Amino acid sequence: MISDKETSIDVTLLTETVVPAILGLTLAAILAVAACFCARKIRRQQKKSYPESLQSNTIPFQTPPRPTKAIRSPNGSQTHYLKKSPSPTSAKAPEITSSTATQQAPIKYSEENELTKNTALNTEVIKSPDTEQPHDEFGKLGTLVFKLRYINDRNALVVSVVRCRGLPSRNVNAMNTSVTSTDSNNVGQLQMNGKIQTTTAVDPYVKLQLLPEKQHKVKTRVVRNTRNPVYDEDFTFYGLTADELKSMSLHFVILSFDRYSRDDVIGEVICPVNTIEFQQIENQQVAYSREIQPRSLKGTVKGRGEILVSLCWQPAACRLTVVLLKARNLPRMDVTGLADPYVKLYMIYNGQRIAKKKTHVKKRTLSPVFNESFAFDIPFNEAGAGQTLEGVSLELMLLDWDRVTKNEVIGRLDLGPSSTGSALNHWKEVCNSPRRQIAEWHKLRE
Repeated sequence: MISDKETSIDVTLLTETVVPAILGLTLAAILAVAACFCARKIRRQQKKSYPESLQSNTIPFQTPPRPTKAIRSPNGSQTHYLKKSPSPTSAKAPEITSSTATQQAPIKYSEENELTKNTALNTEVIKSPDTEQPHDEFGKLGTLVFKLRYINDRNALVVSVVRCRGLPSRNVNAMNTSVTSTDSNNVGQLQMNGKIQTTTAVDPYVKLQLLPEKQHKVKTRVVRNTRNPVYDEDFTFYGLTADELKSMSLHFVILSFDRYSRDDVIGEVICPVNTIEFQQIENQQVAYSREIQPRSLKGTVKGRGEILVSLCWQPAACRLTVVLLKARNLPRMDVTGLADPYVKLYMIYNGQRIAKKKTHVKKRTLSPVFNESFAFDIPFNEAGAGQTLEGVSLELMLLDWDRVTKNEVIGRLDLGPSSTGSALNHWKEVCNSPRRQIAEWHKLRE
């Protein structure tokens, strides 16, 4: 028989082990139920506060998938319906039953429909009311608006550069193209071969100088990303009498700023003062509008310019010294209306180039000053050649330096026994007058 002592020990063990376990499980179940209840409550609050796009289980900004539907016959019959699209060349039109007359006809895609759709789209873009105004109104390169006023008391001419209108887009130089613009101030569209491409606007500014002296040079600020820039800038030229102004001209050059290369010339406007009624600008400020004209890169200077060369023949040392002094009246080679000239000099002996020299590049000038001297040793042989300049000639090339493209030849000059005109006379004088520096201007040829 089990004693009372053993029974009390078993009850004590049950009380110490089983009861805490039951209490722990009960507490865990209560906590789990409370956690589930709180989670459901928080989820409901989130559904009320979040937008509809986040309440669904689908990814945001993605439309839910549509259920697939079987293709049904337009007349409502349950039979299988499969009909071919009508041929574009077929003259017979598809029949439409009375049951489908009140309903929208099904869209049938074909090559003809696609072409018609594209054509309608292009026509709509070109004829949009927001498109740019045609070139006929502002000209092919646009127009320039400026104001003039002359102040007699100060002998001053006030030129106000107001604005430009209808400037061409950048890098639009293709045949069989049509340009439209959804915003005439910045971005346009280029339609080429049935495709619409985006064109960029320009960063225009205006340079102004008075011809023919070209001493007073000013320029406006750069207006970014526009084809219709507005400047409203005033420039005052002092010390100009009325008689002097009548023989001058206003030269406007419209350029497009480029950060990584040379600025592109859009066009120019030349306004002679004698074509303006001077009495009007004396009393008040008068506005004028002129169409921008294309500018010739070569300029209006006739010929290729002139170069001043000095020669000295030293028979004892068998040496010919050539001094390149300066040049003048060079043609405009760059888009800025200037040039970066330098000279290449070759010595030719018996029809072969045996020596070559060149000067430094003179940046942004049409009247460079070189002042560089070069000495050429004349070949000497047993027959006595070298004591004279027989078989020796000089070839000069004046070039325009360019960082991107190939250097372009501005003009050439040949000095030797086979030359003509002033070049031949200069060469003979040098041969007949040794140890003397003889300088002379020569015209360059193309």
